[in-house]
Amino acid sequence: MIKKVLVAFVFGIMGLGVRAQHMHAPVNTYTDEGSGTGFRKENLFLGGGLGLGFGSYQFNLGLYPEVGYSLNSWLDAGVTVNFNYNSIKADPYYNGNIRTHQFVYGGGVFGRAYVLPFLFLTVQPEFNWLSVNQKDMGSGATANFSANAPSLILGIGYGQRIVGESSFYILLGFDAISNKNSPYNDVNGHPLPVVKAGFDVFVHKR
Repeated sequence: MIKKVLVAFVFGIMGLGVRAQHMHAPVNTYTDEGSGTGFRKENLFLGGGLGLGFGSYQFNLGLYPEVGYSLNSWLDAGVTVNFNYNSIKADPYYNGNIRTHQFVYGGGVFGRAYVLPFLFLTVQPEFNWLSVNQKDMGSGATANFSANAPSLILGIGYGQRIVGESSFYILLGFDAISNKNSPYNDVNGHPLPVVKAGFDVFVHKR
């Protein structure tokens, strides 16, 4: 599990470095250009993240599209969906020699409050559905079942944000509800850190 977290963090750092080389404007900039006080198309963004992790027994691939809106100079809000595939190899000592394939899909809403130009706090309530296939490698018996679980992701992140241009972020969080079926638990029910790295592009650049 530690390797999984480290890999996700490294991918985030790599993305951070690439973006930083191409962005020369100050971070977290926001202007009220234009007339009127209603919806501003320049504040609408699309994007998301791609997660990749692996360890001694586990492989994980995730895709997290999102659409959001910059409400002001320090607050973003939006909607996100989750698609995640998780494969756990059988091991008699780690998981009772049970091989598991798990597909997770769901969605929720998020808010990111930039308490500093480069630092934000996030809240993300979501609901996920799990489809699980397991096989006992000793007896050959298989089982399929479905489950669902609510989650409340609370976290802290680092990023660069230029409203009307683009943004990227690295997020470290945890599931504050920690339901027994939460996809953010390991095979033994222990909570895992939630590590995500992503980017967004504003639909109409200033």
